[in-house]
Amino acid sequence: MHKIEPKALVDRFGRRVDYLRLSVTDRCDFRCVYCMAEDMRFAPKAEILSLEELATIAEAFVELGVRKIRLTGGEPLIRHNIMSLIERLGSLEALDELVLTTNGSQLQRLASPLRDAGVQRLNISLDSLNPRRFRQLTRIGHLEQVVAGIDAACDAGFERLRLNAVIMRGRNDDEVLDLVDFARSREVDLAFIEEMPLGLIDEHDRALTLATSDWIRERITECYALTPLGDPDGTAGPARLYRMAGSDSRIGFISPHSNNFCHLCNRVRVTVEGRLLLCLGNEHSVDLRDILRSGADAATLRQALVDAMDLKPERHEFNVNDEPQILRFMNATGG
Repeated sequence: MHKIEPKALVDRFGRRVDYLRLSVTDRCDFRCVYCMAEDMRFAPKAEILSLEELATIAEAFVELGVRKIRLTGGEPLIRHNIMSLIERLGSLEALDELVLTTNGSQLQRLASPLRDAGVQRLNISLDSLNPRRFRQLTRIGHLEQVVAGIDAACDAGFERLRLNAVIMRGRNDDEVLDLVDFARSREVDLAFIEEMPLGLIDEHDRALTLATSDWIRERITECYALTPLGDPDGTAGPARLYRMAGSDSRIGFISPHSNNFCHLCNRVRVTVEGRLLLCLGNEHSVDLRDILRSGADAATLRQALVDAMDLKPERHEFNVNDEPQILRFMNATGG
């Protein structure tokens, strides 16, 4: 009897996976203190997926019902010829959303081409509005370059823009309201993300610097009343959204420590080395690079993705007081 190939990705807990976060590089032109070590060792070129291989994986996911792809890194926009991949994915008729996370460093030149290629929304990292502090947190970055990139993105006509900020006690926790006012002035959204314990670092003690979502929300409500929104347009993911009076900007909180959202998880990640990660906070994975380079056909690749859903765990366990169980850094995880 002919085997009927599944057309959807469903895990053991009945969660349908329709969102792929695809890392196109582990390299970055910044060295943010919560994302990577100062002296990073990146994957050798032979071990990373080609743009053609990345496109093949993305297309297999779309054929299995994935309707949203987020391109991540590292910094995705520093990969050579990245626009060719973006244009290819942007042309997939069955893909509802093509979005991208960036540090903003390349947006002055690429914001308009990205929009023309089919990218609908951007998430842009911004952790400080103080140039010296921004330099300290990124180790390399220049604030004025990122702000110019944000303004270029505002002018390019994306459906929505969101700034992402990681607040750390004793480092930038006095800038919460400044970041809110900056978002309001540009009429963009802003999400505060609790630092995730990925990779061993010695630059700071995560237990001491963790600023919880509740603490940040209390700072904001001292000036702006926040009204819960839920997820009105289906784009917020794990972010809990709030509206502020007198502004179209929305405030979001992503809380992997204080408000676990695993029961809603509809996503998987693929690293630039071809590891299919079934959970951000676990090491369950499948080597897609090996499948691709073994000469497997498209049906075999799709079946491997379907079979991998049985490995997706119910939830992660993040404990800020423990040593990280996940030794890979965020740049190697895929955003």
